[in-house]
Amino acid sequence: MAATEISEKFPKGRNALATAARRRKQERVQTGPREILTPFRPIPLDVPEGMKPNEFFNSAENLKDLVHNNGLLQNPEGLLLYRKALGHSNEFDASVIYNTSRQILDPLGRPVRRTQVAAPVKKVWNRMNQVIIDYMLERYPDPTRHLVLAGEASLDATWPLTSPGVPSIRMLHNHFIVFDQAALRVAPLADTDNPNLTDGGQHSLFQAHMREVYRDFFAGLDLRILRPCTEGASRIALTGYPQGLPSWEIWGTDGGSAALKEVRFWQEYDTLLQGFIDFYRAFFSQVSTRNAPMPHDIHFPELVEERLLSNNDFLKAAKMVRERCITDARYANSIRWQPAFKQLIYRNDDGRLVVTISQNSIGNAITELLGVVVKRIPDAEAYARTEPALIAQLLEVRRRLVEADLGEGIATPYWAAS
Repeated sequence: MAATEISEKFPKGRNALATAARRRKQERVQTGPREILTPFRPIPLDVPEGMKPNEFFNSAENLKDLVHNNGLLQNPEGLLLYRKALGHSNEFDASVIYNTSRQILDPLGRPVRRTQVAAPVKKVWNRMNQVIIDYMLERYPDPTRHLVLAGEASLDATWPLTSPGVPSIRMLHNHFIVFDQAALRVAPLADTDNPNLTDGGQHSLFQAHMREVYRDFFAGLDLRILRPCTEGASRIALTGYPQGLPSWEIWGTDGGSAALKEVRFWQEYDTLLQGFIDFYRAFFSQVSTRNAPMPHDIHFPELVEERLLSNNDFLKAAKMVRERCITDARYANSIRWQPAFKQLIYRNDDGRLVVTISQNSIGNAITELLGVVVKRIPDAEAYARTEPALIAQLLEVRRRLVEADLGEGIATPYWAAS
């Protein structure tokens, strides 16, 4: 039977043939992480004398500037949609931040992950995520043409205080990004030894010494909509990333997008984060102190007791790290003793939505989980050529959010309030 006959009689066969053809085409392009150049317009922001930029970026004064120059929408819950002035992509790039800069003046006291957000705020946050991701999938329906991703990062004080790269805005925020696949295909290969791609060693620590323990622990979570990906299904063929991370497909006949409207999905999205935090805290408490008691406020105490604190491989890995910390000052200084993560939703090569979470250590950008290294360059003219189309999309997203009663528009020098 000819391939056309198969595809006419068996729609699933047609999808499989299309996928196989797409992968054969991708195999002709060298696989590896890409480094892309993203122009930006230099920000006319004066940092007060005697302050470092990251110190100023944490201030309420800086957040006021962000609202006035890049703010798109805000709501009574304190959630702010804004244009990324130093963006990852000029195709589509926006963030939603939980702006607590005036309510909580201590930067170390601000919520930095979903599990620290009050339920009424998180409910609105989830709806905003769903509306924005729905727009991205509608606007960019073809996975062969665009890489679509959305997610968040831990912003706690988990770096040594003297290290560069300490978070510039210590408040929880989500990223919504689209990359042009054609641009990625012609971009030069990135250095695979880039510490942000290798995750500074702790990624390999989890995967090399506790891979089965880690996956067995996650298998104990109550997940119904999120289903473990089959081998290789989570990987973007062009970049070869993500590498080694447990990933879950969002189940649904439409690729999983309808599930984003279900309360159950966001509960499971939180469950993954809670499970990760439990694993991380349980492990590094054992690294810090031999035979340490279970950390307080564990989300899944029975699972931690049964699958971690009684597991010889888990405790053996903790002993290995503990002993190295005692003798290797540089290694000990690089450890993040509190949970640090990147969690994202992205579309794979087959058009299905996937969730993954990284045991982060150095501060890699969320795009680097998918093998995209962004090099930002100051070039006002180049940015100006892409700005009108980018702003038009962000304003359409804002319109949909306002229509769904998720906030009110903000006026800036670049756009009106409505």
